[in-house]
Amino acid sequence: MIKAAEAMVKCLEKEGIRVVFGYPGAAICPFYDALTHSDIRHILVRREDNAGHAASGYARMTGRPAVCIATSGPGAMNLMTAIATAYADSIPLVCITGQVSTDQIGCDVFQEVDTTGAAEPFVKYSYLIKNAADLPRIFKEAFYIAGSGRKGPVLIDVPSDIQQTMIDFDYPETVELRTYKPTLKGNGLQIKKVCEALNSSGRPLICAGGGVIASGAEKELVAFAEKANIPVVSTMMGLGIFPSSHPLCMGMLGMHGVRTANEAVSKCDTMILIGARVGDRAVRSPKFLAETTKIIHIDVDPAEIGKNIHVDIPLVGDCKNILGELTDGIMPADHKEWLAELAEIKNNIPKEDETEGYVNPKMFIRKLSAKLPENTICSADVGQNQIWTCNNFQFKHGKFITSGGMGTMGYSIPAAVGAKLASPDSEVVAICGDGSFQMEMMELATIVQEKVPIKIIIMRNNRLGMVRELQTNIYKDNQIAVHIADGNPDFVMLAKSYGINAERVSTMAEAEAAIEHLCSSKDAYLLECNVWRNETTL
Repeated sequence: MIKAAEAMVKCLEKEGIRVVFGYPGAAICPFYDALTHSDIRHILVRREDNAGHAASGYARMTGRPAVCIATSGPGAMNLMTAIATAYADSIPLVCITGQVSTDQIGCDVFQEVDTTGAAEPFVKYSYLIKNAADLPRIFKEAFYIAGSGRKGPVLIDVPSDIQQTMIDFDYPETVELRTYKPTLKGNGLQIKKVCEALNSSGRPLICAGGGVIASGAEKELVAFAEKANIPVVSTMMGLGIFPSSHPLCMGMLGMHGVRTANEAVSKCDTMILIGARVGDRAVRSPKFLAETTKIIHIDVDPAEIGKNIHVDIPLVGDCKNILGELTDGIMPADHKEWLAELAEIKNNIPKEDETEGYVNPKMFIRKLSAKLPENTICSADVGQNQIWTCNNFQFKHGKFITSGGMGTMGYSIPAAVGAKLASPDSEVVAICGDGSFQMEMMELATIVQEKVPIKIIIMRNNRLGMVRELQTNIYKDNQIAVHIADGNPDFVMLAKSYGINAERVSTMAEAEAAIEHLCSSKDAYLLECNVWRNETTL
């Protein structure tokens, strides 16, 4: 027999977990004590929500559930934002939290909170372990639920006395959940209908979302689009599926998308949504589409199909499986006129001017991405920096990660840390604003302590830029609570205080030289770009 805390570690080992992210506290200390006897690497973050974001970055690289850990009460509550962020973007996490002793639950004791109750709206499932003997089964179920169907976070809340209980350890080989049976294989009749609709379409369009990446179907999507010769637009979460230079790639659609993608959506006669949930920032509303547009929606989650838009042909299943079958069933087509029309829009991009004494963020991101290796992982934060990155980073064969559904500021750096640990041979770049950086700058300590050589770009305009732009456009430029210049630290000196190389640039000429320094550095590097305060996302 072994302690349940030791069993928790063995469960992680059985699931192939090699890295976990967390922050200890009294209620989770039995587990941490057992963790010292394992080869699992623990990454100590500086706030619990960053443990969740780092696990998110790790999971998005591996495609498998990653693990984050927090203690009870405030530790668990800090983790909630990261759990909600993962839920919104369908990222598989197993979140382990400590809880007060079972005999104290409900007594409002020190650092007690109803963790499973608080997390209920934004987890796939949650467990409060009351019987230590159930622990191996629960861990097996948690990893299965998190990583199957529509992926997402699962919470395991473990009281401190349960962790100390002795149990017989026997890890299950399989999982049997009577009420959880995700549909992975598409219906043959519906697949045939989709092929017929696309074969008869003159102006078809693919809209690819994060579900394509979650199912590991990037190659299948490219093969399908190339055989059918159908142009592709993507949601924010679908960026990076197609190389930006691919002739069928039309960029990101939506309220912050590029003109080519939005024109394609408004002019197509058939749109096939693949792994996209039709969020308000993407398709915006059914009026964005022509009334005659036929809508095909493919998703592993049946609840998403038809939720936000009328669908003519629904198809439930895993994107990877379905795209393979569609490629077999689709007929090759040329669509020359349709593609030529979109290419003309795509190539008609006005030249941008430089503002003296400032870095043009859009031009900078294009030049940066051109210099980075093909397998670069780009992690963008939330705000203007996110939109500049989405529309200007030239994706090759790397990956793009950001908080799309929840829009959580302070995501990019911890997520980049997780991504680098999962993909040590890839260059990893985190792009953020001076507002979002100050929500995550404590993780510079994690970067140094754990020797994680990521590159950080700060777009500094001394404003909460996205909100400032909103106030300018909608509220007659009545700016309130968006000026942060007086409180901003010297970011370069801050980075150097941690031992991280850093520099600041204020012109494109300086920026180009700094890009060379950043790309050649083998260590962590921070580059601050001075951006005009009134720069827009357009």
